[in-house]
Amino acid sequence: MSENSPNLFLVPTPIGNLKDITLRAIEVLKTADVILAEDTRTSGQLLKHLEISRPLQSYHIFNEHKTVVKLVERMNRGEVFALISDAGTPAISDPGFLLVREVLAAGLDVQCLPGATAFVPALVNSGLPNDRFVFEGFLPHKKGRKTRIEGLVEEVRTIIFYESPHRLLKTLGQLAEAFGEERQACVSRELTKLHEENVRGTLAELIEYYQTNTLKGEIVLTVAGKNPKA
Repeated sequence: MSENSPNLFLVPTPIGNLKDITLRAIEVLKTADVILAEDTRTSGQLLKHLEISRPLQSYHIFNEHKTVVKLVERMNRGEVFALISDAGTPAISDPGFLLVREVLAAGLDVQCLPGATAFVPALVNSGLPNDRFVFEGFLPHKKGRKTRIEGLVEEVRTIIFYESPHRLLKTLGQLAEAFGEERQACVSRELTKLHEENVRGTLAELIEYYQTNTLKGEIVLTVAGKNPKA
């Protein structure tokens, strides 16, 4: 790395198809002093595939508060870090925000590379308006879930959620109750992979479909906003 290099690179990794890694991402991963990974086992497989051998350190939601200060100290001494998540762009519904904030507060430089993130292809594939949208990420599992959904009832922009397979039906049911069963939506899963699937329809139709169809893989749920004329 050059003297003017950022102290921290955020490097997007493929969300499924390994060919989606960028040439620049490979270059940064090959030259960083240390790669911070959400799950070193998952990232280790990717790095092995790319024939990259660099020091790998665990950085995830359960240890980020403990490690941030030490990482910033090491950056101040000149070490260059690359942060990756299990899939997609770091800090988007993944650990990373806290580290970025503290690195910037220390007067150091951060650079995020463009690359894979799940909600963009899901939004475009959905066929729903994409000129204006709101990204909600994961809904709270328990406390605050109903309040968050109720706060979106009047939202006119397309709404994007991340969801897990075992909670999707519950979420579809809660959204149908709050927004109405006829609200249009799209469930995208296994994006960029061999069995990618985008199922479009009303919330009621999606509920019926997933009551009898097996769900696997990471899910992006895209829901139409409220019709302003309604």
